[in-house]
Parts: sequence; C-alpha cells; structure tokens
Amino acid sequence: MSIYTTTVDTSTLALHLDDPAWIIVDCRFRLNNPQWGLSAYAEGHIPGARYAHLDRDLAGRITEASGRHPLPDMVDFAAKLGLWGITKGTQVVAYDDTGGAIAARLWWLMRQAGHYGVAVLDGGITAWRSEGRPVAMDVPEIRQNVYFPNLQTGVLVDTASLLKNLGSKSLLIIDARAEPRFRGDQEPIDPVAGHIPGAVNWPFDRNLDASGRFRGSYELRDDLAALVNGRATENVVHMCGSGVTACHNILAMEIGGLQGSRLYAGSWSEWIRDPSRPIASSP
Repeated sequence: MSIYTTTVDTSTLALHLDDPAWIIVDCRFRLNNPQWGLSAYAEGHIPGARYAHLDRDLAGRITEASGRHPLPDMVDFAAKLGLWGITKGTQVVAYDDTGGAIAARLWWLMRQAGHYGVAVLDGGITAWRSEGRPVAMDVPEIRQNVYFPNLQTGVLVDTASLLKNLGSKSLLIIDARAEPRFRGDQEPIDPVAGHIPGAVNWPFDRNLDASGRFRGSYELRDDLAALVNGRATENVVHMCGSGVTACHNILAMEIGGLQGSRLYAGSWSEWIRDPSRPIASSP
C-alpha cells in the first residue's frame, strides 16, 4: 500500500473515503474568530473527517515566555490522536481552506510524533467542493485507541540556540509571514513589528499556484534550493508569527526533496517577548 508523506490529491482521497486505514482531519481555523472552524465543520466537511482546533488540539498552553501557539505536550497530542482513532498504520489526511496553512501544522506535529503516513490534501476542501465531491454534516463514529508516539529529536530550534548562532553564515532563518509584516511596515497580530536579523522572507503562499494547490516539486526545489544557497538543510530554520505557517514552508521543502530543515516553534511572537532580543526592519 502506498504511503503519502507530503500531499495527496482529491481523486486519491475520494477512492479511500470508506477505507478504515485512512483518517481525515479538518483543520480549518480563523485567528480572528477561533470558533469559526468548528462552525464550518458542522455546516459541511469531507465525509468521515474529525475536527482539529488549532488552539485546543494543535497548540499547548501559552506562558509568559512562549509564543501564541506553543507546541502541545506530546503526551496530550498522542492522546488526541488516539481519540481520533489514529493508529501507527493509519494514513492521515489533513485539510483546511487556506492552501494547507493550518493543515501543515498537524502534518508537522504528526511527523514529530514519528508518524510519517500523513499528508495534506492538495487544494483542501476548496478543491474538493469545486469538483462536486461529497460533504457531510454528521460527526463520525470513532473507534478510539491508545497512540504511542515515537518523539523525533533534532527537528526543533529554540530561542537560545538562535541567539547563540545569530549571524552565522551557515544558519538560514526563513520567515513565512507576509512581506509587509516581515519588513516591519505593519503588524496586525503581534505587538512589535519587524523580523529577526539575518532572516529571509519566503511567504508561505509562494508555495502555491493560482488554484491554491502546491506548485510542482521541481519548481519548489529550484526556488527553495536557491534560497538555501548550498547550506545543509539541518541549518535551515523556519519561523512565522507563531510557528504555524512555518510548517507550510517545511512541507514545501519536503515536496521539493529538501529534507531535514527545522522549526522555530516559538517564532516571532516568542522572540519579541524579551525586548533585549535584536529586531531588524527593512526600508
């Protein structure tokens, strides 16, 4: 059986709607209306999908030192996977309606848990509906189990490590936020504008084509390899506002065959917690 580890298309998912080895997770979310995604799920979702709430299921407790979406405790996250009926042999498909911006967070978390049979639905529910495929309003019956994670190390970078290595030519920080936020022209979410000195900007929507699907693997590889510019992928660190859309850039690199880059989960919203940390802006 094929295992999908990056993306899966709508046609393939449609063939597996009744396959008990496949589990679908709806990750739709709006920062300005945290309950919107659950309401959208209730109004219509891909048949069989569970719902994952970004704040409650894909993030942990916010502290005075953390960013807006700290990683969940792995024990808690594994318990959630078990409640969703996911086992080690499950092919998981995550989707949203924003080109994978939120679904990629679930994709990354599952990989951190050692589960590689996880993919983002290319084009999300937008593509699914545009093709006239079925939607449901009922909550599926779930056979729960206990999920035992295999926590992967070396996939994260923390603030202290970034500070220690800031300015190193071997380190590349890629920021997934929109250009105006990166430049410091505006900051609609966090209290401080700008970016980490030395970081480069790759807004996550550059990974998508006009239809909201991921660009081809060779295109992504060419563009992202040029950005990486010969550095070892383990020295490439991804960030964004709170560690969510940064996962989209990690996924894009994986699609392009550039494996092994890491996540700064705290991202900008954690970096600015301490005013002594350096901040840059672009003219």
